[in-house]
Amino acid sequence: MACETCTCIGEITDEQREKVREIIDHYKGKPGVLIQTLHEAQQVVGYLPREIQVMIAEGLDVPLSEVYSVVTFYALFSLKPKGRNVISVCKGTACYVKGVDAIMEKLEDDLGVRGEDTTDDGKFSVEIVRCMGACGLGPVVRVNEDIYARVKPDQMKEILDKYE
Repeated sequence: MACETCTCIGEITDEQREKVREIIDHYKGKPGVLIQTLHEAQQVVGYLPREIQVMIAEGLDVPLSEVYSVVTFYALFSLKPKGRNVISVCKGTACYVKGVDAIMEKLEDDLGVRGEDTTDDGKFSVEIVRCMGACGLGPVVRVNEDIYARVKPDQMKEILDKYE
């Protein structure tokens, strides 16, 4: 989810910092709250840059290395700002066999990104997922919460034109 209160992708506002401090204060001293704290902080900021990770590590009194390990282990978390629209491309075995690489190539060419990245204008982020649980409908692409099945590369422009 992209942040809603900042003026440009990746900029953290004082208001966001304060909200993250409030989240940390709420969980401080409670056991097993790191993932929940990270999740709520990411909802505020849109991603988890080093500055926010340091705040959480210091606030919860956990090593920064532990915070970073959790952030990089779980696909839920992002180290980079996400665009307003997140395109998830399934590269599970069934989608791979059914030609998802051609869809990725089309996205990369049309959006000017390579692999998992965000467009310069912050409109789209592309992420690769390993399975969406719709193997019989592959290749599958999700944009935000909308699922597209049996996608062909030449359909991607029409699909993406639906999103601001």
